[in-house]
This record gives sequence, C-alpha cells and structure tokens, in this order.
Amino acid sequence: MQKLTEERLIKLEFQTKLLLLSFAITIVFALIIVPILRKLKIGQIERSDGPESHLKKQGTPTMGGIIIMLGIIAVTTGAYIYYKSKDATLASSLLPILGLTIGFGLVGFVDDFKKLVLKNTEGLKPSLKMLGLLLISVIFVLYLIKGVNLGTETYIPILKQYIEIPIFVYIPFAILVILATTNAVNLTDGIDGLSSSVCTIIITCLTVIATMFGVKELVVFGAIVIGAVLAFLIFNIYPAKVFMGDTGSLFLGGVISGVALYLKMPLILLIVAFIPVLETISVILQVASFKLTGKRIFRMAPIHHHFELCGWKENHVVMIFCIITLMVSIIGLQIV
Repeated sequence: MQKLTEERLIKLEFQTKLLLLSFAITIVFALIIVPILRKLKIGQIERSDGPESHLKKQGTPTMGGIIIMLGIIAVTTGAYIYYKSKDATLASSLLPILGLTIGFGLVGFVDDFKKLVLKNTEGLKPSLKMLGLLLISVIFVLYLIKGVNLGTETYIPILKQYIEIPIFVYIPFAILVILATTNAVNLTDGIDGLSSSVCTIIITCLTVIATMFGVKELVVFGAIVIGAVLAFLIFNIYPAKVFMGDTGSLFLGGVISGVALYLKMPLILLIVAFIPVLETISVILQVASFKLTGKRIFRMAPIHHHFELCGWKENHVVMIFCIITLMVSIIGLQIV
C-alpha cells in the first residue's frame, strides 16, 4: 500500500510540473502575442446596445485564444514525446482529445480572423460555423465509441452507476453535449476574466474526477490546460489586456465537453458547468419571451450583462460566478 501511494505521489509531482511548465510557456506566448495583436489592431468590437461601461474596451486586443492553444499544443506535444517510451497507450490517448479542442479552436479562429482581420462583420457564416463544429463533434464521438472502445455507457452521478444507451441515441446525444457546451462557454465569455476563470474551475473539477477514476491521460491533459488558462487569466482579468475571442471560448468548450464525454460523465456538466448552463438558459428565455410577448425578462442577456445593468461591477459578477462554480464543483465531486 505504501509503495502504491509513493507511485501516485510521483505521478502527481510530474503532473504538477506539467501544469507549471504549461503556465510558464503560455506566459511567454502571451508576452509575445499580445503586443503583436495590439500592433496589428486586432481589437475588440463592442456592441452599441451593450453596457455603456464596455465601450471603453473597444480596440482591446482579442483573438487571444491562440495563446492558450499554443501553450497547450507545445506542452501536450512534449508530454506525448515523454510518455511515448514510458506509456505508449497514454501518449497516444493524448492526441485525440487535443485534436478535438484544436479543431474547435480553429473554427473559432477562422470566425475571429474574418471579423477582426478581414473586417467582415458577419464573420464565418453561421451555417458553415455549425457545419465545422458538427463535423469535428461527429469524428470525436465516433472515435470514443470505436477508437477507444468506450462504448455508450454513461455514468449517472446521483445513482453512482452506469447505464448503457443505445448507440442511435448516444451519438446524437454526445454531439449535442459538445455543441451545447461550446455554445454555452461562448456565451459566458462577455466580461473580463469571467469565462477563463469559470472554465478553469470546471476543468480542475473534471481533472480531479479523472484522478479519482484513474484516467491518466485526462489527468495529464487537464493539468496542462489548467496551467495554460491560468496563465492567460493573468492578462484577461479586469482590466483585460487581451480577450480570448471565439478562438478561446470554442477551444475551452471543446476541452470541457471532450473530457466529460471521455470520462463517460456528460451529465455532470449540468452541475459543475452551472454558470454556462445558466447563461444559455437566460438567452433562450430572453429570446422566447420577446418573441411571444414583446417583453424582456432580463435587462440584457446573457445574464451576466443583466447583473451589470443592475449596478454590479464586473469584478463582483466574476467573483460571485466563480464562487458559485466552486460550490457546484464541490457538489459534483461529492455525487460521483
């Protein structure tokens, strides 16, 4: 028993080093890329109907999600090389989850590039954007079922047992989880540091669950992602020096949904990703209410803007939403 404990401690020590390495490398990327984005005038375009306090953000460098992506790609590649000779199975398992997240990040990058660099206000056409996300989702879900042989088992947290879902139900369900999560994270990205801080807590929770269940590849990948997002957060907290754009929000949405599906625990997102879920519901309710009655439920949706217009400071909204995310993450850990 003592030997097993020591082995686990050694592994955790290495994963901690990966987190710190990811943090340091992403800091370096940020110090290089943020000035380049500023020089190229790839800046934030604020909504004219948004909170008045946001108008001063106009022109702040955005598309900073590439900083997170590059940091994760660099360290994950290093981890792959390191583990290739020590644990080939773990090493090869890192690539698909990295591929999923990069795929979503690239879709976001194309959208940001068209809007911010080519000055096409529409960006990537919604139909093409959805098609790209859908194709990546289908490939990843099929890989999980056939490539990793995870099957269609899904963990029910409260019951603490797995149920077998028919494949013709599981595939569209899993795709919906990915698309819904990426969209929810995208909606959460509207205040300095909000999406990056909330996502860091969610990914940390999922990484702890992966540790509990012994899913080594997700523990390694999770540690790398946490380090990269924490590094980005230094530049993204109020007042933000850079925004992540769709590049970052779709990337992080891909990480969260991909890890949850790999763990066979997509339903846990209803709890630990409560804030992104709430943001999405607020938009749905706002649109439905306006179309049906001509009246708005919230002063502005997503709901973080509602609280801003109620007089809350940005930092206050971020702090409260982070505390809520931390609490639901603790609940999530208790029910698995």
